[in-house]
Amino acid sequence: MMCAVSVRAVRGAITVADDTADAIRAATSELLGELLGRNDLTADDLISMIFTTTPDLRAEFPAVAAREIGLTGVPLLCASEIDVPGALGKCIRVLVHANVGAGAEVHHVYLRDARRLRADLSD
Repeated sequence: MMCAVSVRAVRGAITVADDTADAIRAATSELLGELLGRNDLTADDLISMIFTTTPDLRAEFPAVAAREIGLTGVPLLCASEIDVPGALGKCIRVLVHANVGAGAEVHHVYLRDARRLRADLSD
């Protein structure tokens, strides 16, 4: 018997202390690990991911970290956030499109200072 699935979007964000390639890759890996784990997602469930970074993060593409953790078959896109005065800085955001079991609860993941972006969506 086949389980019904639906396409869902899962949001997440994390902040980094420094604009370095290592910091961006480590934070992105941490964010994706939490997001995939909390939502019981595997690479086979993923349709695509869109990453954004605030304008103060330019040392690395977050997609590099996704590839490093094995998401080599998932279409990935990186973009820059709008430079809004007073907005949270040094932040990586991700929007994941995935196939999930019909009726499954989606858990959005906001880590470190990014928790304040959407406390209403965070676990």
